[in-house]
Amino acid sequence: MLSRDVLKRHAALVDRMSDTLGIDLEERALRGDVQIPEINDAVLACAGCSQPYACESWLAKMAAPQPAPPEYCRNADLFARLSPDD
Repeated sequence: MLSRDVLKRHAALVDRMSDTLGIDLEERALRGDVQIPEINDAVLACAGCSQPYACESWLAKMAAPQPAPPEYCRNADLFARLSPDD
């Protein structure tokens, strides 16, 4: 089982990634474009990633908005679906 700290870290990464991609997850959830269980699944997928340090580094270097996450992102499909360009 994942610790609370691990889940919090990856929830923050998912949130930062969505912000960097120009996606307001809270707004999209309120509009019904994404369900809370999908966001929970995104956090769990992120927690299973082997590259969280690379992700943190990428996020630190990138100014919003970016067109796509790094190629290793396990949530790339979700972010593509929620992209403001859709």
